Amino acid sequence: MPDAVVEGAVRGADAVDDAAAPGGPGGPSFEQLSAVADAVLYEGYLLYPYRRSSAKNRVRWQFGVLLPRNWVERDGPVTVGVAGSADSWYQQTECLLRVRDRDAVLRVKVRYLQMQHKQVEEAGRDGRHRAVESLRTSDGTAHLTFEEAVPRETGLVVPLDDLLRRECGVPVGAAAGEESEPLPEGAGRIVRRREEIRASTALTAERLDDGLVRLRVRTENTGRAADPYAARDEALRQALIATHTLIGGTGVEFVSLTDPPADLLEHVQGCRNAFVFPVLGGEPPAGRGGGTAPLLLSAPIILPDHPQIAPESPGDLYDAGEIDEILTLRTMLLTDEEKREARATDPRAAEILDRVDTMPPEVFSRLHGAIRSLTPVTPAERPSWWREGGDDGLSPTTDTVLVDGVRVGAGSRVRLRPRERGADVQDMFLAGRAARVAGVFHDVDGSVHLAVTLDDDPAAELHTWYGRFHYFRPDELEPIEAIEPPVAADHPQTTNSEGQRLR
Repeated sequence: MPDAVVEGAVRGADAVDDAAAPGGPGGPSFEQLSAVADAVLYEGYLLYPYRRSSAKNRVRWQFGVLLPRNWVERDGPVTVGVAGSADSWYQQTECLLRVRDRDAVLRVKVRYLQMQHKQVEEAGRDGRHRAVESLRTSDGTAHLTFEEAVPRETGLVVPLDDLLRRECGVPVGAAAGEESEPLPEGAGRIVRRREEIRASTALTAERLDDGLVRLRVRTENTGRAADPYAARDEALRQALIATHTLIGGTGVEFVSLTDPPADLLEHVQGCRNAFVFPVLGGEPPAGRGGGTAPLLLSAPIILPDHPQIAPESPGDLYDAGEIDEILTLRTMLLTDEEKREARATDPRAAEILDRVDTMPPEVFSRLHGAIRSLTPVTPAERPSWWREGGDDGLSPTTDTVLVDGVRVGAGSRVRLRPRERGADVQDMFLAGRAARVAGVFHDVDGSVHLAVTLDDDPAAELHTWYGRFHYFRPDELEPIEAIEPPVAADHPQTTNSEGQRLR
């Protein structure tokens, strides 16, 4: 094993950066990534209306969830995706490094949430405690049993030369634990319990050319579920949640995987990422382009290079995909009873309510919107997959895909078989229904989806007319009949049902 240094394995999200820079003095600081990294860590941690009674807050762990392998694969291997919105037992990041210093040092941080069960217990006259769903103490404060999460982080520093010689592996799991907090006047207590998480991260490096290296960071949940068929809520107790990786160092710079320099495009296409989407981190370059940066964030959600948190945002609302103004307005409209429940649900919800209730008008007005730039983007500055001609050779109406040995394309009839795991809940309602394929669409990540209309939908013809379809992966379809696809013709730019460009 290389001569590596493992840093604090259990740390809070607010400590994403040590006083030292990645790899030593003079290197870029992970502090530049702290706001975005925390947004990734807590994306979906608690969703408006921030109350336990809200159904969506009972199914809130959706990104970067690494569960025990025997639980995930009880019905077969996982299907690899470009980002981590599906449950898996591992994540894999591959990226390119340009080496600028023979003494280059890499620094990696693996971060995630560990589930913590908050149990409210009422004190009995016999001195014993019994578990309850809720309890109101004499001071009027309500306490609710709920699931919380604790931020975990493990850092690793390793010289690149050592890594080029052999793999480096480190444990990144977290220990089990239990804490008890008494409630006022002996009314009871709150007990917080955590189960052990077993996980490891392995680093490997491969020299591709003089001054060019491919780095792989692979994190795995190495635990085993006692019952592979247990409910997901139970399995989550052994899971890494919202798992993501920060990579930096000295003497290296990272190559953009979404808009790389032309001479590195072939090497970039050879990178294999599973359940993550690596992007350049830190401040964007002063000019356009660049294609490299000293930091990289590998997240379970799709982000652009150099992601930033809007400076107008006064605090975390735990839903970074939403609009702060809307969430703040909605929070303002909660009734007093709803606010009491939210405060009892989770301390972070109480912080949101306090911030919203005391927000000055000038701070709220800044949430209404801002113009960042009026500079037009020229065709040459667009990512390669967005430039004119980037989808040449693709035709939704004539392309076909092989499904169970049958060539399926526009006009084919299929039966819908959504995956039991990772499928959209609305797709599950369509399981077993017969449908007709309207087109074959290619995403920018190279995956394929088939647009379909339901056979028994009286509005199917209307949906086809204005391009409103259901989308399924090839492995979610069962061919009923295949047809010979029509001859290719000039076709418009490929779009999805919302008019967004797919490739």
